[in-house]
Amino acid sequence: MERAAHVLGNLKLKRQGVDGAQLALSAWPSAVGKRLAGRTRAIELVRRRLVVEVEDAVWQRQLFGLRGQIMVNMRRILGREIVTEMEFRVAVPKRAPQRAESHGNTIPEDEANTIHDPVFRMLYKASRKRSTA
Repeated sequence: MERAAHVLGNLKLKRQGVDGAQLALSAWPSAVGKRLAGRTRAIELVRRRLVVEVEDAVWQRQLFGLRGQIMVNMRRILGREIVTEMEFRVAVPKRAPQRAESHGNTIPEDEANTIHDPVFRMLYKASRKRSTA
């Protein structure tokens, strides 16, 4: 576990000093460890409640059960009681990267080929042909 002085030394802070929110947010990874810090993110401190985003409802339930132990770790790291409550919110899922479609020399696929029934496929193609004629 990192000490608060080490965490503060790594922060890029304003000249006025450090407020409680900055301390609490920077102490989160140390309080929960690398594994949980990789799956969660402390996003804000509202009054004395730390709001943490989690991947899904399963992580939300698990962390809710561990909140007492996490609070003890936060108190020990920060040296004082800045956080008195924790709220775990399920984060909005991020979209996975998608491949760009190339529209170069490829022939567009006929949508009729997605119809599995050969009779309906034939009727659809005939109907489409009549409507464009």
